[in-house]
Amino acid sequence: MIKVITYGTFDLFHEGHYNLLKRAKDLGDYLIVGVTTESYDQTRGKLNVVDSLMTRIENIRKTGFADEIIIEESIGQKIQDIKKYQVDIFTVGSDWVGQFDYLKDYCKVIYLDRTKNISSTMLREQNMQIQRIGVIGTGRIAQRFMPEVRQVSGVNAQAVYNPHRESAARFAERWGLDCYDKLDDFYAAVDAVYIASPHETHYDYIKSALQHDKHVLCEKPMVLKEAEADELFRMAKERKKILFEGIKTAYCPGFNQLMGIACSGMIGNIRNIEACFTKLERTDGRELTDLKYGGSFVELGSYCMLPIMKIFGENYTDVRFDMIKAENGLDLFTKAFFTYPNGMATATCGLGVKAEGKLLISGTKGYIVAEPPWWKTTYFEVHHENPGEVEKYSDRFIEEGLRYEVSDFLSMINGSSKSKFKLTRSESVAFASVMEKFLKENQRG
Repeated sequence: MIKVITYGTFDLFHEGHYNLLKRAKDLGDYLIVGVTTESYDQTRGKLNVVDSLMTRIENIRKTGFADEIIIEESIGQKIQDIKKYQVDIFTVGSDWVGQFDYLKDYCKVIYLDRTKNISSTMLREQNMQIQRIGVIGTGRIAQRFMPEVRQVSGVNAQAVYNPHRESAARFAERWGLDCYDKLDDFYAAVDAVYIASPHETHYDYIKSALQHDKHVLCEKPMVLKEAEADELFRMAKERKKILFEGIKTAYCPGFNQLMGIACSGMIGNIRNIEACFTKLERTDGRELTDLKYGGSFVELGSYCMLPIMKIFGENYTDVRFDMIKAENGLDLFTKAFFTYPNGMATATCGLGVKAEGKLLISGTKGYIVAEPPWWKTTYFEVHHENPGEVEKYSDRFIEEGLRYEVSDFLSMINGSSKSKFKLTRSESVAFASVMEKFLKENQRG
């Protein structure tokens, strides 16, 4: 008898799950299916699981493919199960190629091709349809997005569009997506769109997607003009669609904990915020060669403005910019100084100058400091006048962190308003307004 084992969450059971179990069963004589618990899913970064453990087990049982169903509760359990059940073959979907090769010391490992296009459940009434998402753009951030979106239950990346057909084809082949070079065909295949194209293309793509009645998650900066942001949010509201700016920090659990403590009064009345984000980019990269839309502030300013406007709001009395420029005129290092009626703030961004890169929030009773990379908040401290009085806080930030914004985007599509406070429409509009001011002052508007 050849024993086969596979594992998964199997949430919102769909044809992809069904096909995987069928092919796994065909590999041998006896199929063992491991189903993850909610707590284990949380520790490994799987978000938004909808179905209960018992519902997921029952859906697997109904297929008739599983000879035995077990519960996966912890990391390291797979090796123990393989030994315990004398397994001959371990198999999972091709999304995980290479990640379980370490099990080859114990049994044969087979990665099964994934089902590219999935839509809804097969085995029960579906109250919450799986959102088919399409990706516009195939650059670095889109590459980071793909493994992240697969960690969010209830959404499936199915299509990619790029006007450069060859680039789209390579991306589609790598990630198992359908490739499109016509936008109308692309929109017809998806329910929602993730935009990761160059900054200057965002407005047109967002508007086009909304006109096709698609929900939109767009990378930062969403747009670079206040009027464009207003228009697009108004359009989304009229069409009852979600328009969502993807600043991952805003949806990070640790950052939201930090904002809550900052606004709780623990450090008194906040009077100063210093947010710094710098990294050293290649001088021949887009960020430092795009003479109209490149430079440090356009690239990183959204992150640094986020804590400033979350705490002080959008109604600053003045903003001014000082910068160090490259020979081509792009800013290598920029400080944006915000003045408020009862406070001040500095947003420091750099692509060609490296700084410490911390977030400092100063109040009348103490201060909060988050060391770099604070935009992936995992740890921060609250300090008081007494140097020995320090509260320390920590939280998880998993991998690239894009799964947090995808999870909240999906929740809002499904009717929840619990995530709206994390990045509001008015904040996104304010970011666009500051970007517009910056570009005009640098004769790039």
